[in-house]
Amino acid sequence: MTSRTALTTLGLGTVAALAVAGTAPALAQATAADSDKATVSVLHAVPGLTVDVYANGQELVPDFKPGALTDPQQLDAGSYDIKVFEDGEGPDGTPAVEKKIDVPAGADATVVAHLSEDGTPELNAFVNDTSAVDAGKARLTVRHVAAAPAVDVRAGGSPVFEDLANPKQATAEVAAGTVEADVVLAGTDTVALGPADLDLAEGTSTVVYAWGSAGDDNLALKTQAISDLHSSPAGVPAGESGAAADGTNSASGWLAAGGALSFGALAWGLRRGRAGAQR
Repeated sequence: MTSRTALTTLGLGTVAALAVAGTAPALAQATAADSDKATVSVLHAVPGLTVDVYANGQELVPDFKPGALTDPQQLDAGSYDIKVFEDGEGPDGTPAVEKKIDVPAGADATVVAHLSEDGTPELNAFVNDTSAVDAGKARLTVRHVAAAPAVDVRAGGSPVFEDLANPKQATAEVAAGTVEADVVLAGTDTVALGPADLDLAEGTSTVVYAWGSAGDDNLALKTQAISDLHSSPAGVPAGESGAAADGTNSASGWLAAGGALSFGALAWGLRRGRAGAQR
């Protein structure tokens, strides 16, 4: 796959994200503090591509790098003219992709541009569960968005989620506290990522993304934290957990890029061909 093709795919994923997040299944589950707003985060999980994103002529995310997760923001429902340029080519150049989209009210989602299991860049929108968490509990969600086979996710050496395939997610409420988690090939003890300590505080939701490419040895984990779920079912995602910001805030304050949290990819034991996105 050429760099341009991969960039266009990523661009389409980014600009279509809010429309996808507003589909019927998402809206059926999503909540927002303001019915006239939409809450959206975007994760860039395609290795090897850096882009600049513009909306209504204003640069929102300069130098949007792989592994960056934007801060969640509530946007006014309405129409946005989105343009995505190869890094440094905007705003007077020709955009790689341009699209006017409608941002639906009430949506609360994280949109992920990532690789499919076979290494093709694609887009998926995941609804963030912001319902209340029982006392003494925390919510743990794992999202498989890596070019890699199905996996099991373990906590303290015991499987919590089994046979999780790209681009699926799994969620459970667990006892609050610190757990040691790792990712193994489905049905085996072959560690692919981790172990890593996850601090699952009471009344919070921790979302863990497995992203990157097994074939290119760049698998990584990314975490997203959602807080205040014990007291506010309509809480807004609070941002990232344990990741230092490495992006630049937008001029409008809409998006801010965050850094990747990588625990270093270990051998999967199953090599894939080179992923579609060029380095």
